[in-house]
Amino acid sequence: MRAVIRPNRREHDAAHVPMPDPAPRTAGPSPRFRRMAAPVKPRVGAAHAGREAMPVWPLLATLAVQTLATMALFSLPAAAPDVARTLHVHGALIGVFVSLVYGVGIVSAVFSPGFIHRYGAVRVTQIVLASVVAMLLIAGLWGSLAALAVAAVVLGLGYGATASASTHLLVPHTPKSVFNTIMSLRQIGVPLGGIVGALVVPPIVVAAGWRVALLAEVPAVLILMLAMEIPRRAWDRGRDPGYRLFSGTLGQQYALLRADARLRRLAFASFILSGTQLCFIAFMTVHLTSRVGLGLVEAGQALALYQIASAASRPVWGWVADRLMRPERTLALLGFAAAASALAAGQFGPSWPLAAILAVALLAGMTAGGFTGVAYAEYAHLGGARRTEATSLGTGVMFAAVMIIPSAFGAVLARSGSFTLPYALLAAGAVLAGLAMLLPARPPTPGGGAGPA
Repeated sequence: MRAVIRPNRREHDAAHVPMPDPAPRTAGPSPRFRRMAAPVKPRVGAAHAGREAMPVWPLLATLAVQTLATMALFSLPAAAPDVARTLHVHGALIGVFVSLVYGVGIVSAVFSPGFIHRYGAVRVTQIVLASVVAMLLIAGLWGSLAALAVAAVVLGLGYGATASASTHLLVPHTPKSVFNTIMSLRQIGVPLGGIVGALVVPPIVVAAGWRVALLAEVPAVLILMLAMEIPRRAWDRGRDPGYRLFSGTLGQQYALLRADARLRRLAFASFILSGTQLCFIAFMTVHLTSRVGLGLVEAGQALALYQIASAASRPVWGWVADRLMRPERTLALLGFAAAASALAAGQFGPSWPLAAILAVALLAGMTAGGFTGVAYAEYAHLGGARRTEATSLGTGVMFAAVMIIPSAFGAVLARSGSFTLPYALLAAGAVLAGLAMLLPARPPTPGGGAGPA
C-alpha cells in the first residue's frame, strides 16, 4: 500500500502563511516581548525585503541554539588529545562520539515533527538545549568511556530536532522574499559552533582539563534555555496539544518523498554535498601534512579558512537564491563548483604553493560547505503544509551522509593509498548532484505530497 499523508485536524502551519493574531495581553508575555515575537506578514516584492521584514528575534534565538548545540558536539574533538591521554585510548576514538551523535540524531530528526506539532517549536528547542546540558554534565562529571557513550546518545536524542524546530519557528515569521537568506543565516550556527569550540575549549583544557572545559559551557546553555521561555507562548501559540506524537510520522515523510520528484532529487543532492563537506573537514589536515608536507599550523590555517568560508558564504548563497536565480539552480551551481574543488584537492602535492592550496580550501568552503541553508529552505518550500516533516527528512538524509560518505572515502583511501581516487569519486558525485538539480521540475503525484508553499 502506498503511504498517504492524512492532514491532522489542524493544518495551521501552511508554509509562509502568518500565524493567527497574538493572544490577549492578559494571557501572554509582556507587551514588549509580544511585539518581539509577533509574526512578520509576508510582503510581495524585493523592495519590501528590507530591515523591517527580517524576523530578528526568532532568527537570533534559533542561531544561538544551533551554535551552542554544535559547539557542545565538537568540544570533545577539540579536546581530543587530553581526552585520549586521560582515558588511555587512541585519539581517533573521539570520532566515534561524533558518529554516534549523528546516528542517534537521525532517529530524533525523523520522529521530531510530532513533538514539534504537539508541544511547539520553542519547547522542543528547550528540550534540545536540555539534552546539551545533560551531555556536558554526564561527560564532564563522570569522564569515563561509558559516560562519553551515554553522553553521545543523550545529545543525539536532542540534536536531530534542531533544524526541524528552527524551520517550524522561522517559516511563519519570514517573508518569501528573504526566506533563503534567513534560513542560510540560521545555518551559520553549525560552522560558527565549531569555530567557537575550537577557539574556547583548548585554552580551558590547557588550564584546567577537558572535563572542566565541558562543564564551563553549561551556564550559557542554561541561560539560553531559560530565556527561550519568555517568548514561548507567543511563538508556540499555534501548537496542537492533541496531536499524536507518532501519528504516521515516517509514513508522511515517505509519502512526501515518493510523491515529489523534486524532493527526491533534493535529497540525493543534499546527501552527496553533505558527505563531501565532511570529507574536506575530516581529511584536509591529514592530507596536507602527510602528502603535501605542510606543517600542522599551515594545514590548520587551510582548514580554518574552509570553515570561515563555509560560514560566510551561506547567507550569500541564500541571497543569491532569493534574488538572482532559483534555489535549485543555485544548488546545481554549488554542486559543480564543489566538484571542481574536490578534483583540485585530489591533485595536491609537494609542488603546490600554499596560496593555491588556500584558494582551493576557500572554494571548497564556499561550495561544499555553503549549501545547507539553501537546501533546508528548499526542503521547507517543497514540503508546503508539511514543511516540518520535509525538513526532518532532510536532516535525516544529511546526517546519514555524514556517517556513510567519509567512511567510504577512508576505505577507498586505505585501498588505493592515494587521495586522488577518493576525491575524484567525490567530484563525480557532486557533478551528479548538480545535474540532478537541473532536471525539469515535475509536480507532485496527485494525492501525495502537500505541494509547495
